[in-house]
Amino acid sequence: MTNKTIPVEVPKHGLPVTQASDIAAGAHLHLKADAVVVGSGAGGAVMAYELAKAGKKVIVLEAGPYVPSEKFTEMLAISMGTLYADHGGQNNDSGDIAILQGACVGGSTVVNAALCFRTPDYYLDLWGREFGLTALTPATLRPYFEKVERNLGIRAVTPQETSGGAELIAAGMAKLGLPRGEARRNVRDCVLTGMCFAGCASDRKQSMLVTYLPWAVQHGATIHSDTRVTQVLARDGKATGVEAEVVDQQTGKPKARLRVDAPIVVLAAGPVQTPLLLLRSQLANGSGQVGKNFACHPTMSVTAMFDQPVYDFHGATHSLYMDRDTLPENGGYLLLNAVQDPVEASTQVEPGTGKPYVDFMSRYKSTTRLISLIHDKNVGEVSWKDGAKSIRYDVDDEDFEAMKKGLATTCKVLFAAGARRLYIPSSQKLEIDSVEAVDGVIAGLKNERSRYRYTSFHPQGTCRMGADPARTVVNPRGETHDVKNLYIADASLLPTSIGYNPSETVYALAHYIADGLNAAHPAGRRRAA
Repeated sequence: MTNKTIPVEVPKHGLPVTQASDIAAGAHLHLKADAVVVGSGAGGAVMAYELAKAGKKVIVLEAGPYVPSEKFTEMLAISMGTLYADHGGQNNDSGDIAILQGACVGGSTVVNAALCFRTPDYYLDLWGREFGLTALTPATLRPYFEKVERNLGIRAVTPQETSGGAELIAAGMAKLGLPRGEARRNVRDCVLTGMCFAGCASDRKQSMLVTYLPWAVQHGATIHSDTRVTQVLARDGKATGVEAEVVDQQTGKPKARLRVDAPIVVLAAGPVQTPLLLLRSQLANGSGQVGKNFACHPTMSVTAMFDQPVYDFHGATHSLYMDRDTLPENGGYLLLNAVQDPVEASTQVEPGTGKPYVDFMSRYKSTTRLISLIHDKNVGEVSWKDGAKSIRYDVDDEDFEAMKKGLATTCKVLFAAGARRLYIPSSQKLEIDSVEAVDGVIAGLKNERSRYRYTSFHPQGTCRMGADPARTVVNPRGETHDVKNLYIADASLLPTSIGYNPSETVYALAHYIADGLNAAHPAGRRRAA
């Protein structure tokens, strides 16, 4: 296993990507490759790079558009419409959890906050005991984590990168004797605009758009955007390729058909689209577990109003966290600061309309926020309902108690930091004006559907990895139990919620799975990294 990063400078105009605009209406394309990768995010990009580097002809199919960084507006309201799944409107069926995923070349790595955590040993040990993943030990994964961290420049936030709001929160944590963790991010020379969620216009965030995808292209991989895979093809128990439709991004309607014949198929479309594709294809579901065991780390952002301006507009999007209580038996929640764009700020509280709304937004410069993220149970399911995508997931009662613990700690930290008023993200106005009122208000919260404004950036589960074909979808090598040469390499693999941002876990697992795949399916002379 090599650790050297490929020095590739991406031209200003970006990657060579075949887009819908490049294909004639009504065309029927028939391509052949050694491997086809569905999805271009954290898992898909790593797989494409590793397979192409090993000498395979690789085709990457991405359902979303190709948006080069020179077109990023750094305006979240616009980016939601161009870079996110369902234009930022992907929700659970109850409508109270915004499940945010990237839908563009580079996937969610383009719009996430670049936060990276190694998979805690706790979960690796748990997966070994309960799911037979005994090979996924801390020792096995350590070199993969190290490789990813070198390739993507993952390091701790420095003092000069820390936002003004994070400094206040750090002071509040110190007053309460809470341990402060320094956020680690895949960013090189961050320009500190605080606009990670809208795409990094300066290319400082080391998303797949500017790292693994161009590295894969240098090794011969080709990328097709606007290409929605509709069926995985298989014969005699082995994957044989995929069928897809090329979609006109302006009309949303299919423009052309595409088929890729490939003896290796890698699904990396994410924990929502990967199971839907398997269900549509009627493949790899002998266990009946495809689409089940969905988790998403629901979060609630408490907004704090201070007497003085905070100007928490720029700096590292995440600067610090507090994970003393993150393990399930310790509380099951993690605290995380985050800078907040004005549009997002207006949706996380209930400021009313008209004059009350204007009054709140005029004081927006005096706010900051602290997020409570919970380790949730895998109680959801992704499926088709009346021909449409369905995400059946509601916060479990026990998980809501963990959220309440997190909210109580969050509120006390913010008051210790000097906040004068706190806004709980609720559909009904809910404010707390003193630290003495915190315990009573939080204790009185009930787990009611559509009452709270949750956000999730971390869908997981739906195609569990494990040794038992009766309980899981994918074997310990990343290959589906039922269909040979059909691999999955995204967060749908995770057997349980992990309580932290899963991106580095996905990066590492994709490298691990690619190494096993290349060993099982050698192709020509292995190229140097």
